[in-house]
Amino acid sequence: MLGEETRLASVRATALAAVPDEALDRFARMVAKVIDVPVALVSLVDDVREYFPGATGLAQPWASTRQTPLGHSFGQSVVMAAKPLVITDARGDDRVCDNPAIEGLGIVGYAGMPLLDDQGNVIGSLCAIDTSPRTWTDAELDLLADLAAACSAKLRLRIAASRVGRELEARVAAQTAVEQLSNRLALAFDRGQVLLAASTALAGTETFEDVVAAVGDVVGGSLGPSLVGLLVRNEQNLLDLVGPTDLPPAVAKWLPISLDDPLPVADAVRAGESVFLGDRSWILARYPHLADAIEAVGWHAVAAIPVPGLRQPLGALFFAWPQAHPFEVDERALITSLSGHVANALQRASNFQDRVDAARTLQRAMLSHLPRFNHLELTARYQPAHHRDQVGGDWYDALKIEKDTLAVVIGDVAGHDINAAAQMGQLRSILRGYLVDRQEPPSALLRRLDNANHLLGNPSIASVILAYVGATPDGSHLLQWSNAGHPPPILIDSDGSVRALAGRNPLLGASRLVRRTNQQQPLSPGSTLVLYTDGLIERRSETFEEGAARLHACLVDNAHLPLDELVDTIVATVPDPAHEDDIAVIALRLPNYAPSPQSWVGTS
Repeated sequence: MLGEETRLASVRATALAAVPDEALDRFARMVAKVIDVPVALVSLVDDVREYFPGATGLAQPWASTRQTPLGHSFGQSVVMAAKPLVITDARGDDRVCDNPAIEGLGIVGYAGMPLLDDQGNVIGSLCAIDTSPRTWTDAELDLLADLAAACSAKLRLRIAASRVGRELEARVAAQTAVEQLSNRLALAFDRGQVLLAASTALAGTETFEDVVAAVGDVVGGSLGPSLVGLLVRNEQNLLDLVGPTDLPPAVAKWLPISLDDPLPVADAVRAGESVFLGDRSWILARYPHLADAIEAVGWHAVAAIPVPGLRQPLGALFFAWPQAHPFEVDERALITSLSGHVANALQRASNFQDRVDAARTLQRAMLSHLPRFNHLELTARYQPAHHRDQVGGDWYDALKIEKDTLAVVIGDVAGHDINAAAQMGQLRSILRGYLVDRQEPPSALLRRLDNANHLLGNPSIASVILAYVGATPDGSHLLQWSNAGHPPPILIDSDGSVRALAGRNPLLGASRLVRRTNQQQPLSPGSTLVLYTDGLIERRSETFEEGAARLHACLVDNAHLPLDELVDTIVATVPDPAHEDDIAVIALRLPNYAPSPQSWVGTS
């Protein structure tokens, strides 16, 4: 077949040689972009060689010589068979595994479409080449075939222009080629732009809701659906709708969706195949029982595309249109490609949420159950940061260390990740052990804690207050505490006056063998002590002092409230509504009378 004179005459009539041709190089670049391959060629095959007037991505020396002998030619197989040649891995394909081009040109994955002259002779090929194994999709092969048809028209124009008496046919062929090329180029460009926008938008998503919003933003302008939904398979093998939330009752009643339900999304997930129904008559022909619901919501076209997973679809994308919507081949390919980007985003969001949930679970497990004392009110609150990606090392603790003494702790390990939460758990546990085992002043125990913090490896940077509240022999009450770099405790006296308790030493972990001091303060009946972490008062727009003043004013205005109401009020009103740090608060209040020493005995 390679020696057939009419075919060779057409090859010669193209007047193309082994040098770059601007129009055919453009075809090669178009193939590389829309099929996403490193190498693409427009090749012609004569009786001694295969040469490439259109090429992109070739390595040297082939990029300069633009030709190979027939012994290196994959294109001659397309010419001889007069049909497409599609290869996943040339190294293991009996048809071509001995071809020197595998090593010489780095050809592994190959898809070549015939280029035809006006008599149907195959004169060469339009090929997409991958340097790694490649499983070619139907959409990619359809797009490559369409581009090959446009390229063939361009070549036929050259052949016709070189033949006597074919001037009129040449003009017609030229117009057809330009129209085909323009249409395919526009479609390929649009598809590439949408997928690029999708990849960029989905890369920043953190939750399933973010994924739905990103898909809606990407396809809203190009495809124009009235509804974009994502249904995700849950642990019960049902499909939960992630978005939107304002569904009409006629649709909301379907949720959650079983895989056995006769619905487009269930069929798509169960079979792993997309469902495209571009007209209401097509919807009702397949799902006649949906007639009333479809009429109620005004849908005329729907599409359900499975979102691929490792073993089974993760769920499905669902689109609906208020008018008939014919699904062209390129649009189907676009939506299918989009589902692959969504699958990656869902997996990333799921892994991210698992990490955050694990950290929050660890953090909450460290929040102590508060002991009960007959004469003493004790309450605490913990509120996580509003940012989903942040967990911290905030904690509070309280335990009875003697029959008449209560230890109260507030602490904050630097950082907003699972490592901070883990370090917090370690410090909390060590300090609890010291409190149970040793009857020493707060400063001594914080020195021990800091020493252990350094000896156990990479030291955590943390702020901590350890306070003792106990009865004195005369029946009054005494607060003794040591502060390692933490916001100062706040005391509300029985007369409603509010003041911060001064006296602070360096943070834990800052340096070894820090001198730590104890502070003491008599407590009058009815007084209230409030300990908190800095997330309560920090705002980007304020200094620390301004935040502390805002807390002070809130306490002055609400000092008369019962203790639980007081703490709820400050947690609700003092922080930034979108606070970026966790908040921990622990507060205690003495009774309005002075109990006898014997009554300072609580029950756990």
